[in-house]
Amino acid sequence: MLGPPQVVAAPAGLVDDPPTASDAARGADAVLRQFLDARLRQSRAVDPVFARELADRLGALVVRGGKRLRTAFAFCGWRAAGGSGDAGAVLRVGAALELLQACALVHDDVMDGSLRRRGGPALHVELARGHWAAGLHGSAETFGTSGAVLAGDLALAWADDLLTETALGTPHGRRLHEEWRAMRTEMVAGQYRDLHAQATRSARVDEALDIATLKSALYTVARPLALGAALAGADDRTADALRAAGRCAGLAFQLRDDLLGAFGDPALTGKPADDDLRSRKLTYLLATALRLAEATGDRHAAAVLAPDADARPERAVERMRAVMERTGAREAVEAKIVELTALSLEHFERAGARPAVRREFAALVERASGVAPRRAEEVA
Repeated sequence: MLGPPQVVAAPAGLVDDPPTASDAARGADAVLRQFLDARLRQSRAVDPVFARELADRLGALVVRGGKRLRTAFAFCGWRAAGGSGDAGAVLRVGAALELLQACALVHDDVMDGSLRRRGGPALHVELARGHWAAGLHGSAETFGTSGAVLAGDLALAWADDLLTETALGTPHGRRLHEEWRAMRTEMVAGQYRDLHAQATRSARVDEALDIATLKSALYTVARPLALGAALAGADDRTADALRAAGRCAGLAFQLRDDLLGAFGDPALTGKPADDDLRSRKLTYLLATALRLAEATGDRHAAAVLAPDADARPERAVERMRAVMERTGAREAVEAKIVELTALSLEHFERAGARPAVRREFAALVERASGVAPRRAEEVA
């Protein structure tokens, strides 16, 4: 029989209306560490092997880096909807979002076959290496993959635990849970659409945007903003404006991530810069490059970028990068990011937030997208 919810307290000094979203992100990090300490102690009591080999590794991944953007946007949504005073609940929501992000990262790395995450080996790789080093029976790769699926499930369970505990302690718990429930389903839908696009060799721009919206934009910005707003008791008009702002800002974030995935420095991003290109993963960048190549009759570029092209020959990735530059796709994606950030600012202003909160949102969007948002009329 379950006991009363274990509510994690906000750390001292961070419950009195933190002045910035960055302060809130640091506060949520402290809540997250406190929550993980409790869960890891429970894991050791359940089974020491499970705790040492799986739960501890998951905990290490969660606290190892990460931008904490979802936490910052949740706090910004709370402030935009009039939240003030004790920020403990929004800090706990932020910690739950970071656990959900860990679930997504672990599962995403398995599906994409990525080898590194946050400057270290991906969790499935770490588990496989442990299997090999210990001389265990069976396939090390299968062991690592299976263990990582369980670790992602564990992160999701812990995220749900923390969100539920928070919802039970607030008068707006039902609205909070509705946003959370929708976000989980959207995230899984986006992951599946990503797999489906790879299986069907899709190269459609509209499908790339659909996947980016479901898989990243909604759960990175739109839903965190709405979760924070729900905690402040936002009305429907405010919540709708914040979701619209978040959808645009989240898409800008994902398009920037696409560019970093193709042209970024692994030493700065913490992950390889060619995984998406080698797998011909459908991104807005790739789809745009193909569309431009076909529109201009550039058959060589189209052949290099085609979903069924062989990415294994030497210098294939370098040729893809060169073609993305030559067709103007990289420049077009940059322009799309600028357009989306301007729209996000326009929607956010409809929420009626105070000027200081609007400035903070603009700073967060710049941090996520690499572009300082300008008004739509300035971009046109």
